[in-house]
Amino acid sequence: MLETASDLKAERVGGYRPAQAGDGAHPVFQWPPKPVAAIRWLFGFPGYLWPWSTFFALLAFLLWRLLAMDAPRSPSLGWTAGLLGVNLGLLILFAGTWHVRLYARKSQGTNYKYNSRWLSANNSTFLFNNQLWDNVFRCLVSAVPIWTAYELVTLWLFAHGYIRTVSWRAHPVYCLLLLLLIPMWLQVHFYAIHRLIHWGPLYRSVHYIHHKNANFGPWSGLAMHPAEHLLLFSGVMLLWIVPSTPIHALFLLLVYGLGPALDHQGFARVQITNGVTLNTDHYTHYLHHKYVNVNFGGDSLPIDRWLGTFHDGSDRAHEAMKSRLRGEGLR
Repeated sequence: MLETASDLKAERVGGYRPAQAGDGAHPVFQWPPKPVAAIRWLFGFPGYLWPWSTFFALLAFLLWRLLAMDAPRSPSLGWTAGLLGVNLGLLILFAGTWHVRLYARKSQGTNYKYNSRWLSANNSTFLFNNQLWDNVFRCLVSAVPIWTAYELVTLWLFAHGYIRTVSWRAHPVYCLLLLLLIPMWLQVHFYAIHRLIHWGPLYRSVHYIHHKNANFGPWSGLAMHPAEHLLLFSGVMLLWIVPSTPIHALFLLLVYGLGPALDHQGFARVQITNGVTLNTDHYTHYLHHKYVNVNFGGDSLPIDRWLGTFHDGSDRAHEAMKSRLRGEGLR
């Protein structure tokens, strides 16, 4: 949705807070049914399909068609290095574009920024005493190789027939439906692994690295411990069981490889022109980094609402969080 800059009146000391945060349940999952609102969410802009699901799907088709990414039966070192290079380039271009616009050039200052502070420098909490370079290092040295390894193994399994492949031409409805449902699967998978790594021992040894980024930027999305990268990209293993195509696998891995830059870009809206902004709100995930024990899931499925871990930034939700944490012995 395009909105005017008059919404800046919702700005508060310390950063921007949306005047109305989401309620954790998109219209598709609300009762009584709201068919018009559901259709608007599914097909509107921004919505479930537009722009990002469609962008990642088209990118997966493009990679498969133009780069001939069907893995050879015995991948060569050169082919593997090329695959790694493609993924490095995609992440640098995607996360880098968001970073340059919003953080390097500061094209809209702190307008709509959840936290008015910028990324940390001269901070011993991070590698190289610098939050940005810590994040970039973890993304490029750990995330991309692990992403590529899952991609290589999956394409090799397709090439050897270990994964049942279906034809887009013979089964177009099935293939399209599976493509549409993959983001939903990723929401379930992400919630499950996210709750797991918030278990005390795993949080203290693994997930704490990601939560160093309480005030995050686009490169923070994949700034994680390698063990967390292994868990994150393991979502593609669903397609080792469910009949699919390499395009589905590429799409799934692109969502997990590039999507975190969107979730962590740190602004509720991006200014297109003076007075006009594009809604890119991921406020609930910002609240996860702020409060740690809420909003473990993503934006498409209201799993946090269903399981009582949702926080929308309201005083009521904050009191509910404190009550839940006291009951769990965490506060």
